[in-house]
Order: sequence, then structure tokens, then C-alpha cells
Amino acid sequence: MGKWPTLDKMTMIEGPLDDDEYERRLKKLQNQLLDLQVEHLRAGGRVVIGIDGWDAAGKGGLIQRIVFGLEPRSTHVWRIGAPTPQEQGRHFLWRFWERVPAPANWSLFDRTWYGRVLVERIEGFCTEAEWQRAYREINEFERTLTDAGVHFIKLLVHVSEEEQKKRMLERLEKPHKRYKVGLEDFRNIAKRKQYLEAYKDMLDKTDTDCAPWHVIASDDKRHARLAGLKIIVDELSRGTKITPQELDPAVAAAAFKLWGWKPKNQT
Repeated sequence: MGKWPTLDKMTMIEGPLDDDEYERRLKKLQNQLLDLQVEHLRAGGRVVIGIDGWDAAGKGGLIQRIVFGLEPRSTHVWRIGAPTPQEQGRHFLWRFWERVPAPANWSLFDRTWYGRVLVERIEGFCTEAEWQRAYREINEFERTLTDAGVHFIKLLVHVSEEEQKKRMLERLEKPHKRYKVGLEDFRNIAKRKQYLEAYKDMLDKTDTDCAPWHVIASDDKRHARLAGLKIIVDELSRGTKITPQELDPAVAAAAFKLWGWKPKNQT
């Protein structure tokens, strides 16, 4: 569509952000996100948040800040890896249809159905005809769900080559972080040029009116987390009016009967 910058030419670092300012802005956004979730709980809204990006780009830290404070029973985080034996041989979207949220639920995907046009394309896990066809299939998948009322938010978390190297080496140096590093990470990093091309194709071909892409520069983790939360708040706020929940008279009567409680605006 022509609107996307070359990823490795993005501005990756913003101005300094002190601890107090970061925490203040983070808390405000998390509170806004909870208000929106409560509204969806009342209205039966469904939300899908898909997060893709490089290894060590900060996807996990972003997801942690998104779900912090949300109502846990209606919030589901799906960590997507290689298909299981049960999933293999089925259409690549089958396992994602299985994870579409029920009414009043939110689903967050740590990596998504875009694996077909990223890692599967680059590693040869599917044929060229299959990954070329997948752009249309993905757009139809997202359109079908948005027509049914599902809110889609897609985030691509981008990290520079130098910052990615720094973070990967930090993981190797700290024993409690070594579990995050595997041989496949080095295989993927070595193919950065191919991934840049695949990301460009993905953005150009699957950025739609119903499910647009948002690219986040993540060399500065704090700015990236705030940016991700703000995108979600802004997208979910569009057309949504937060209204205080009315007190059910029957509930108020039950509280009065048991405890003698009355609302403060009543005598």
C-alpha cells in the first residue's frame, strides 16, 4: 500500500523517559484498558490482539503490560509455536479458528497466523503457492471475523539489528534468561534480509481497513510498551462510549436486606 517505511530505516529511539513519568503514563493506559474491557464484558464484545515481530523485540514484555490488571477469566494469551501433530495436515488457520474468543472475551496472540508468510515461507515449511495464497486467506479470515463484530488489533514490534544482538547476548550471559534462546533464533537472525522482505510483503498485502497494521519501534522498551498500549486503547475507544454501570435495584435491595446498605445518594 506504500505507506510503510523501510523497517531498518525507522527512527528507533525517542527522547528520555524517567521512572515516574513512565509509571504514570503506563498506569493511566492500563486503567483505560481495564475500563474498555469492562465495557466489552457488559456488551459481549470480542477482541483479538495479534503481536508479531523479531526475536528479542520485546513482545513478551509488551504482553505482560497489556494483561496487567485486566480481568483474568476473560483474557487469554496464546503463545504460538510450531503446529502440534494434531494441527499438522490441517489448514494453517484451523488452530487459530479454535482460539477465536467467545463473546465478552479477549485473545492475545504471541505470534500469529502470519507465520505462514514469515517463518514458513522463509524456512520452506510450505510451498510458494501456499504462502502466496495465504495473503488472501488471511484477509478473508480477518474480514469474516470483523464482519461478525470481532475487533482486530495487529502490532508488529520491530527492533534494530544491533539492539537485537545486544539483547540476545544479554540473555546468554544471564542464566535465568538462557531459556529464551535456542538454535532456531540464530537461524532466523542470520536471515534478517529475507525476513525484512517478508515483513514488507506482509504489511503491503494484509494492511486492510478492517484489520490494519501498527508498527512499533522497540529499541527503547519503555516507549514501545507505551506505544503498544496507546494503540490498543485508541483502537478500542473508537466508537465505544464508557458509561458507569447502573446499580441493579434487585442487587441494592439484597444488600440492604443483608447489611442495611443504601447508595450514598439515598437517605
